[in-house]
Amino acid sequence: MTLLKAFRSQLGKLQRLAQPYFLPLEDTSAWQFLLLLLAMLAVVVGTTLLLLTAAVQLSGALVPELRSRFLPGVPEQLAAIWGGPIGTVVVSLTVAALGCFAAFRSKLRQGRWLPWLLLGVIVLLILVINGINVGISYVARNVDNTLVAYKADDFWKTVAIYAFCLVLALPIRALQSYLIPKLGLLWREWLSGRLLSRYLTNRAYYILNPNDESSEEIDNPDQRISQDVGSFTTTSLSVAVEVFAALLTFFSFIIVLWGISSQLAIWLLVYSVLGTTVVIFASRKLVILNYLQLKLEADFRYGLVHIRDNAESIAFYRGERQEFGEADRRLGGAIRNFDRLIIWQALISVIQRSYDYFSRFLPWLVIAPIYFAKQVDFGVFGQASIAFSQVLFSVSYIVNNIDQLASFSASISRLEGFQAKVDEISNAAGLLEGDHASAAEGAGAIAGAGILVSHVDLMPPGSSRLLVRDLSLAVNAGERLLVVGPSGCGKTSFLRTVSGLWPPTSGYVERPAEGELLFIPQKPYMLLGSLREQLCYPLAPDRFSDEQLRHVLEQVMLAELVQRYPDLDIKQDWPRLLSLGEQQRLAFARLLLSSPRFVVLDEATSALDVNTERHLYKLLAEREMALVSVGHRPTLTSFHELVLELDGNGGWRLLPAAGYEVGRTA
Repeated sequence: MTLLKAFRSQLGKLQRLAQPYFLPLEDTSAWQFLLLLLAMLAVVVGTTLLLLTAAVQLSGALVPELRSRFLPGVPEQLAAIWGGPIGTVVVSLTVAALGCFAAFRSKLRQGRWLPWLLLGVIVLLILVINGINVGISYVARNVDNTLVAYKADDFWKTVAIYAFCLVLALPIRALQSYLIPKLGLLWREWLSGRLLSRYLTNRAYYILNPNDESSEEIDNPDQRISQDVGSFTTTSLSVAVEVFAALLTFFSFIIVLWGISSQLAIWLLVYSVLGTTVVIFASRKLVILNYLQLKLEADFRYGLVHIRDNAESIAFYRGERQEFGEADRRLGGAIRNFDRLIIWQALISVIQRSYDYFSRFLPWLVIAPIYFAKQVDFGVFGQASIAFSQVLFSVSYIVNNIDQLASFSASISRLEGFQAKVDEISNAAGLLEGDHASAAEGAGAIAGAGILVSHVDLMPPGSSRLLVRDLSLAVNAGERLLVVGPSGCGKTSFLRTVSGLWPPTSGYVERPAEGELLFIPQKPYMLLGSLREQLCYPLAPDRFSDEQLRHVLEQVMLAELVQRYPDLDIKQDWPRLLSLGEQQRLAFARLLLSSPRFVVLDEATSALDVNTERHLYKLLAEREMALVSVGHRPTLTSFHELVLELDGNGGWRLLPAAGYEVGRTA
């Protein structure tokens, strides 16, 4: 990929990430977004000119001496602007810009006016600060001239003007320093919520593998949502503000510099273009290394979280040496990549330092001859240095910030890649649901009546291994099906298909409406929360009274849990405190509270004794719940009416449960 194509690709990714917060992406183009940005700039420029005019007029009316002392020549320049064509152009552009925002008012709903307003205020502050800086360059020139001429009165008067400019700039800088991170915080809140919502929609969190180090697509989605979003929003605003400030500084001070020496201005532009070109080509490796560093750091952090989450199992196995080896391997990858990164950063730093050092000679080389020829006064030296440094800083933005830009480019790629992937999953899920609905309608099935499996071929996602071939069966209300077979034959895969986690390779599956089917795995899910929230999950915790929760715990033989924790709102590390058998009984309590019409159990009683298992299944039978169970115990057949026997080679049989012997060979 050429440099130009890579740049265009990154701009496209940046647009897809940044634009939606300010303008909907679905029915607008990049040109419309750019038009609104230009309109915002026009409004800010017009507003700035009007505010400055009002401030000058007000100061002249209230304290004429103050205006003449601290704003020398400003009223005359403003009068010239408003009396000439520039004033007419500014007013026309401001009105047209306000008309653009009015035309887009229907697309700027849902709080999108606020970011535009804050961004406009930030640009306004930058514009004011830049105007003050231009004024300071002239003040500094007068300071030098008064010193050379030994004019003490004029010197102190000029110093007073300089102090006035600094006092005026301080609160503006402070407000700008607050508004930029505040807008970034609001943007992060919006973007994080948007990505989190999409991540938890259509089971994208389930489809994406969060720890597949060989994957070239999405790794560590937790880091992308939590860390990359914050980095992206903060850096995006920082870069945008700095680029605009650099452009504004360039156009403001290039006029000053050109007035002093056109030759110096031309040499500056040539020097900056050459330096920027060298740095861009030298820093291409930085983008790749920064991208890889983000991934390796996230992998290392995930490994440490994995150790924390499985601390007890590791302690039982005495597996500290193996865990250290794996964590050290992940750390080593991050260290080796960072070692290469700092080598390239050092190389870029040398180029940046050289660029900065040699730039200091240019003003002397150009201004000294015309000063010795007495064509300019001594103050020009100071003013030229200020103007030159300001213009050089603005045109050298890429050179001075290449590390930040390389890291920013890497974060854009990671975050936009994650957003594109979850959008792809959502679109695929929508198409799949449409296809299944059409197929179900063609077959004359009744949606939501029960579980219907019609001519299904089942393969694990991303695999070509056929687990089940041409399977057809139905489980209606109140019916009970037991799924048996050797290990690896596809029992759990069948349950995942029935529950909607895996799509069938061919055929279609109908299942009850959402909320009428609940899946209970062998190791129940324990969320981060209170005992009340554990019991009510996935329903709202305030749906049941304390008496109902205590009663259901007694029903599943967990009365001692109420005695240990009488306060149901207590929060503990439940996966560590509760044994697997207690967790399975708690899952049944959760099931009884939810009361779905259909239940899918994947060896959900494997850690329980036979008597407790019989008691829990009787509770389900009393509520006339339809069951689809996977298990290996012979005692399970008495709780079911049919047995689905899988042979592991794609074959299957549907048999009566009465008289069936689990574990027999056909």
